[in-house]
Amino acid sequence: MNKISRIKLYYNYNDKSTLVYNELKKLLLDNGFIIDDKNYDLAIAIGGDGGFLRLVSSCEYNSEVYYVGVNTGTLGFSNDISADRLEEFVNDLKSFNFKVVNIPIVETKVYHDEKVDTYYSLNETVIRERDLQTFRCDVLVDNVNLEKFTGDGFLVCSSFGSTAYNLSLGGSILYDGVKAMILTPIAPINNKCYRSFINSIVVPSDKTIKIIPNNDVILSVDGVNVTYNKGCSAEFRINKNIKLLRYNDYDYTKKINEKFSN
Repeated sequence: MNKISRIKLYYNYNDKSTLVYNELKKLLLDNGFIIDDKNYDLAIAIGGDGGFLRLVSSCEYNSEVYYVGVNTGTLGFSNDISADRLEEFVNDLKSFNFKVVNIPIVETKVYHDEKVDTYYSLNETVIRERDLQTFRCDVLVDNVNLEKFTGDGFLVCSSFGSTAYNLSLGGSILYDGVKAMILTPIAPINNKCYRSFINSIVVPSDKTIKIIPNNDVILSVDGVNVTYNKGCSAEFRINKNIKLLRYNDYDYTKKINEKFSN
């Protein structure tokens, strides 16, 4: 049986999240858990989906610890624990009444000026022309040409991010934990002059996507922006996971229905 003893708490500094943080912290301490922001088995985010992203980033995408979220936000797709069931949640932690889902993380490497910058994203990485003008690039998969693209840009995500910005762009939904990347075009141009794919493409996790822009670019990694000059290239791959706790009766189909359909 898995055992959790040391816990990191991360919360949004609004009134509701602060109240839940104080209540959860007391429950954890009363039940013998140790609150430790540096050496921990489990990291808990209290807030909304953005708070969960910031938690995982603050943990540097550590694949050796567990993650879970308590929802005090609006949609709360990332945060499975209800704020009004904290006592039940703590009791379940004591007996580890959960299943573990391995969630793929997209690694992005940007090659520029004889340097390499590495980023990780839980939701998505977006690449566009720096001034949001027409974006032109070559797209390769395992160094084999896929297309010459003209449009607004590209989004790359794994299963976790498939229900975020990717879904708004008409990209495919990947079921929880499926090891693959989604390559979704943003406003592709498709006419007699330019032929770009208009649908998202699901790429297996053992392959590498490479984008070679013809422009200066802006790269947005889970909402954090950085710019690069023309001549750079970006490679996307999956080579690590994080471990999410899910209740044993968690069903991804039900989750999609509750959050997006019903």
